[in-house]
Amino acid sequence: MPFSVKKSLIAAAAASALVPLVIAMSGSATAAQQPAQPKYQPEMVAVLAKTLGTDEKGAVARLDKEADQQQRLEGLARGGARIDGAFVDGAGNLTVNAADAGVAAKARAAGLGVRVPARGEAALNKVQAQLDQIAARQVPAGVAAWSVDVANDVVKVEVSDARSPQAKAFLAEAARFGSAVRVENTATTLQAQAVVYPGSKMNINGGSGYCSVGFGARNSSGVQYLVSAGHCVAGLPSLYFNGAAFAKGTNTRYALGSNSVDMGIAKINSGNSIATQVGTWGAQGTIAVRGGTRASVGASICKSGATTGWTCGTIKAYNVTVTYTDPNGGPDTVVRGLASSSVCTMGGDSGGAYISGNQAQGMTSGGPTGQQCTFNGGNQSGKSSYFQPLSDALSYYGLTLNVG
Repeated sequence: MPFSVKKSLIAAAAASALVPLVIAMSGSATAAQQPAQPKYQPEMVAVLAKTLGTDEKGAVARLDKEADQQQRLEGLARGGARIDGAFVDGAGNLTVNAADAGVAAKARAAGLGVRVPARGEAALNKVQAQLDQIAARQVPAGVAAWSVDVANDVVKVEVSDARSPQAKAFLAEAARFGSAVRVENTATTLQAQAVVYPGSKMNINGGSGYCSVGFGARNSSGVQYLVSAGHCVAGLPSLYFNGAAFAKGTNTRYALGSNSVDMGIAKINSGNSIATQVGTWGAQGTIAVRGGTRASVGASICKSGATTGWTCGTIKAYNVTVTYTDPNGGPDTVVRGLASSSVCTMGGDSGGAYISGNQAQGMTSGGPTGQQCTFNGGNQSGKSSYFQPLSDALSYYGLTLNVG
């Protein structure tokens, strides 16, 4: 039977005003028998061949040629030659920007191409640095990127929305550098692409409020989701990692003041992913996720969370119902279907990953108000927390856990 706990609990979205809970998170071959290792990774050769429109033999020849030319270039540099940048053209030939006639002669003697540029890499780096300073004063929305293009001897500025006032202002200042800057229009906008480890800190809507990252999963169509505590995605916010949005809340079963279940999901933004290893905040490397089989009561379990790091204990019960109190004086919230543990958690650990061995177990929901944990403290006697079982959330939302 489920039971209800009416303690002073405070939601683990600690800094996140989203919830007021106690939340806290056979024989071996001899050397002579072993096959020779290929010079290059076969998978890389196969893909490179397709990219270059050649066969794998041609791809290997290209890699060999580039490696040989690179060694010659490094030899020039070690000999004191003043090289002002170098680049490989579409045919795989390396060309050196020569600072003077002496360098040009040495480069030709080394079998490398030579060019005397109008500007050169050093001058272009200075232009790039000044554009960076301009952008530091105001983010140039509508400007996708700017970079030193050594081959074309310019700083290339890629614009995705020239109508943006910020883009117009940035381009007006960039125009001061004349032909050293080349503007190109692109339909592409950019976003950060991150692999986010379960247990990492994630900010709510990019603000100071935060929760911790749970597990990655996918639906039958392969769409990727973050499985989290429901109160962490209440209001369906954008979730940020290291200052860039990586996911957007899509569903939650948590509602403050209502009979709730603390599970929710967020769709992962294109180019980002949730790692299949749980981070331990430096306590012991990462822990591979091999499956999501539910551990028995009494089994050992650890959690990773942004506030208290890596803490461990045992599972105490399943099918637990709790009453979370609102530290801001709002209505209490009854949450059912949780599991309890002796793992220590605090505010901000909410949503963080629980794992037993290599089996993913759930996400931090809450814990006692005022509980103090030692960061990466492992097993801490007398502490407790509640977590949302992962298997229930996967079943409810029709998702499959991503495993490593």
